[in-house]
Amino acid sequence: MQEPHMDQEARLLAAVKAAQTKAYAPYSNFPVGAAIIADNGEVYSGCNVENASYPEGTCAEAGAIAAMVMAGGRKIQKIYVIGNGEGLVSPCGGCRQRIREFAHADTTVHICGPEGVRAVMKLHDLLPHSFGPEQLHTHSAQE
Repeated sequence: MQEPHMDQEARLLAAVKAAQTKAYAPYSNFPVGAAIIADNGEVYSGCNVENASYPEGTCAEAGAIAAMVMAGGRKIQKIYVIGNGEGLVSPCGGCRQRIREFAHADTTVHICGPEGVRAVMKLHDLLPHSFGPEQLHTHSAQE
């Protein structure tokens, strides 16, 4: 349950840290969490889920996006991603494209570590010149 006095960043940091604790990462031992705030103000979380057949695992961002879609959300306002270690744990290439599918032009990606937000950037900085749904809209034969 959301605490009324928590600001949006604190709420998302709490959600992304909680998601990371749920990760199933017995092979890499690298738990990752993701939390999305959608345009409806709801927060959706996901964690990485590994599999003995390595390519069959899923990323935290994919889980959060699936939770958002399942609940009827369609647009990501902000996404927080958290991982441990010294370096930035940014979304992989596939997840950048997944985020792009549901992003606004001003969607921000907040890359976090255990201490909090380490970097904030716009999706177009992570995935410049991206391919999205608007490239698939075709002109009618009458145009």
